[in-house]
Amino acid sequence: MKKLALAAAIGLISASAFAAQGDILARFRVINVNPDVSADSTLSAIHTDVKSDTVPEFDFTYMITNNIGAELILGTSRHEVNSDLGSLGKVSVLPPTLTLQYHFMPEATFRPYVGVGVNYTRFYNNGLKVGSTAVDIDQNSWGLAAQVGADVAISKNLFINFDVKKIDIKTKARLNGADLGTLKINPWVYGIGIGTKF
Repeated sequence: MKKLALAAAIGLISASAFAAQGDILARFRVINVNPDVSADSTLSAIHTDVKSDTVPEFDFTYMITNNIGAELILGTSRHEVNSDLGSLGKVSVLPPTLTLQYHFMPEATFRPYVGVGVNYTRFYNNGLKVGSTAVDIDQNSWGLAAQVGADVAISKNLFINFDVKKIDIKTKARLNGADLGTLKINPWVYGIGIGTKF
């Protein structure tokens, strides 16, 4: 029994080894981008909504200190836009996001963190239409981002990651030059993945 307890303790110590200042954490996640939609003007009147999408995502965290990291999040998703008029088509979203994180227990097996930062979103491959008329949208959006998550060690250099973000994303829409209003997408982003350190 003592040998079993000792082996378990050694395994826990080994698993809890973590990145220190200057290390890079790399994660691969599967994320669900779940829009929390609001709109005004005509977009509101026709009950415009945006469907969710599940996609792969990569992110990299540079540990500035043992507790503070800067994370760059890279991924792209494509969303169908619906309204009372039916489907308006799809548009792709590229939202690189930079957050500054605080890691509460960097030496523990369960390592929670929180982060705040800035998001830049590029809308591209715009296939939005009303009938046969193209809907023009602003291609660029800036907003805030917040996150909460945790890394759970499974070995010295590997960990499982759970992450939730709230990102501010919006665009303005026009039809034949006429303003249709502002569409706030503001998604919740739910992620699970695996990571390592360098």
